[in-house]
Amino acid sequence: MDFALTPDQDSIVDGIDRICAGFDEAYWLDRDRTGEFPHDFHQAMAEGGWLGIAMPEAVGGAGLGVTEAALMMNRVARSPGAMAASSSIHMNIFGPHPIVVFGTAEQQLRWLPDLIQGRTKSCFAVTEPDAGLDTTNIKTKAVRDGDHYVVDGRKIWTSTAQVADKVLLLARTTPREECAKPTEGMTLFFTDLDRNQIEVTEIPKMGRAAVDSNSLFIDGLRVPVEDRIGEEGQGFAAILHGMNPERCLIAAEAVGVGQQAIERAARYAGERIVFGRPIGQNQAVQHPLAQSWAELEGAWLATLRATWLYDQGQPCGPECNAAKYLAGEAGFQACERAILAHGGMGYAKEFHVERLLREVMICRIAPVSRELILSHIGERVLGLPKSY
Repeated sequence: MDFALTPDQDSIVDGIDRICAGFDEAYWLDRDRTGEFPHDFHQAMAEGGWLGIAMPEAVGGAGLGVTEAALMMNRVARSPGAMAASSSIHMNIFGPHPIVVFGTAEQQLRWLPDLIQGRTKSCFAVTEPDAGLDTTNIKTKAVRDGDHYVVDGRKIWTSTAQVADKVLLLARTTPREECAKPTEGMTLFFTDLDRNQIEVTEIPKMGRAAVDSNSLFIDGLRVPVEDRIGEEGQGFAAILHGMNPERCLIAAEAVGVGQQAIERAARYAGERIVFGRPIGQNQAVQHPLAQSWAELEGAWLATLRATWLYDQGQPCGPECNAAKYLAGEAGFQACERAILAHGGMGYAKEFHVERLLREVMICRIAPVSRELILSHIGERVLGLPKSY
């Protein structure tokens, strides 16, 4: 086994660090205060060609794997932008993957170059208010009407819908009760986010203010048949090709935020003098930070193994879920410990660690909860009875 990065992977890390260096702490603190989307950061990433890191070369992408995408997102999250920076481009990295796997050559040429070059932004509309993580129970329906589908329904927690031009939309084309399996009868579309037919309402939330989260009310949205990805009724299988990479990218981001938090805490602990000595000399401060460093290292290795399996085309569902679980927990613990190491100043915005804690929380919750991950592993890996 070789754990060293290749020269090309090293260049990815260096390139991302150079871009992130142009967006300092003050920039992201202002975005956290105003809630303004970081359009200039998004554009800088597009101009560097990074939004197409895992997309085919034929459409202007780099044609690299999820491993390289994870390296990139880890460095973005490790920068002062943390989850706000990551989430501003996150959808571009994992969201279009079903188009790469199931889309026709015509669809890829029609959609992907604009996403890669930053001319369009997209959002991911799967979760619904009454379904939550039970994706097979979604109620949004798409009814065929000639050369269009007519879509009606509701979605929630749709990030970037305030600024998006396109929407990756999962809807039922066959009622669940008429399907042999609950996972059948859903169809995936990538289409224009028509604000005349889709009401977008922002959800005020705890952190990551610069990247909006929204509820959608869809009323009579007409979607051309040519905007359907793959076969009708096979949408759930299609989104799985986005879900496993997304779990890996969330894991990479959680590790990055945690690493940033520990770096900030260690720097502060080395400089802060109390009772005539740096507080980092005290094991009560030093040991928790060291423990988080070790936990983050373990989560990062689990993430890289999961991305390697995916890139090799091997089964990786449990590994991707485990990486997301481990990274979410390690990232959260690191941010909490960073605040405690700062003492009262950890509560102050000027030291940034309180923002990191607010933002890293999302890595424990989305896109799948800790409890559902453990249930998945219990059932699929340990062979235990299904608990839900």
